[in-house]
Amino acid sequence: MIAIGASATQLEHHNRRAAYAFVLLVGVLSFFADFTYEGSRSIIGPYLATLAASGTVVGIVTGFGELLGYGLRLISGRLADSTGRYWSITIFGYVVQMAAVPTLALTENWPQAAALIILERVGKAIRNPPRDVMLSHAAKRVGGYGWAFGIHEALDQLGALVGPLVVAVVLAYRGNFRDAFAVLLIPAILNLAFVAIARWRYPRPQDLEVAAVGGHTDGLPRIFWIYLVGAALVAAGFADYPLIAYHFNRADSVPGEWIAIFYAIAMAVSGSGSLLFGRLFDRFGFSVLIVLTVVSALFAPLVFLGNFWVAMVGAALWGLGMGVHESIIPAAVAPMVPAERRAYAFGLFTTGYGVFWFLGSAAIGILYDHSVTVTIAFCVVVELAAVPVFLLVARVHRAEAHAGEGSRRVRSP
Repeated sequence: MIAIGASATQLEHHNRRAAYAFVLLVGVLSFFADFTYEGSRSIIGPYLATLAASGTVVGIVTGFGELLGYGLRLISGRLADSTGRYWSITIFGYVVQMAAVPTLALTENWPQAAALIILERVGKAIRNPPRDVMLSHAAKRVGGYGWAFGIHEALDQLGALVGPLVVAVVLAYRGNFRDAFAVLLIPAILNLAFVAIARWRYPRPQDLEVAAVGGHTDGLPRIFWIYLVGAALVAAGFADYPLIAYHFNRADSVPGEWIAIFYAIAMAVSGSGSLLFGRLFDRFGFSVLIVLTVVSALFAPLVFLGNFWVAMVGAALWGLGMGVHESIIPAAVAPMVPAERRAYAFGLFTTGYGVFWFLGSAAIGILYDHSVTVTIAFCVVVELAAVPVFLLVARVHRAEAHAGEGSRRVRSP
């Protein structure tokens, strides 16, 4: 506690420590969330294949899951902003998501599994906008939006590394997908426990926000809409891992027990890169996003055409792209809009993002059933089409920053 009469420096030091602790606590609960659902997603493709699902089914199910997983965020984001019940909505979303994953152990056909796969994405849709807003409140006090989201993503992706590895061990010793899903009940329960702790310790994360100067709340800025176009292109060209795993299994390019390990490698790259790229984004801005978009677009030819080792590199680049999706892309949205409209902005942004993820995933699944070469071309061309859009965003951002500096100089005595 801070004593009455404490200096402003002491108060700021206390607030900074509280902000760091909150970011880390959210990271820990996200570790167990990703442990749970990423562990399951590492084997969803092969599991659906055992239930006689086709590549088209895998692409449409996972794509539709992403459509709801992103599209419903518009509703949860607007609801969070209008009611201020950020924690209540977040908790409900985590309960839905954590219940869906272990229940996959009870499924007997692909429609049942598909329903739970989609329900898991719905749970994530409900909890993400209010959680990201709460996280953004602490961002400036820990060094910037990129750094805050990078810390969170690193812990998040550590769970995404451990989960698939545990699943791989279960499959190696038991050889049963249902046993692997059942084991994921343990991290699911731990996630909900840490969510409860975070709610108890930080009932009002908005108190961590550094007071904003100026700004307006009547609508969203032009840069937001331009940025959404670029992000939508990235989403459309990004293949879901279940389809990649389906390809590994079908082409026999990666042994079955290694498919989950490849996913763990991808998550390790995503998590380890998040801290570095988040810090670089805070310093250099959108140029970092542009470079990472170009590099991660190379995943497609490597995973779909490569042998074991080439496919491993492709999985790592896919993980790099996923890290960009989960850390830098939302970090870039936060400073574009005022705090009181941030949940709505996150929700609206991810709705458009999710629509194009679904359309892209469905197209990739259909193309895959006809031609792997055309599938690769689609992924690469659509992802690279985002680069000129991000270049425009960077130009607009610099112009707005210079205009802001000029207005501050005019107001200065």
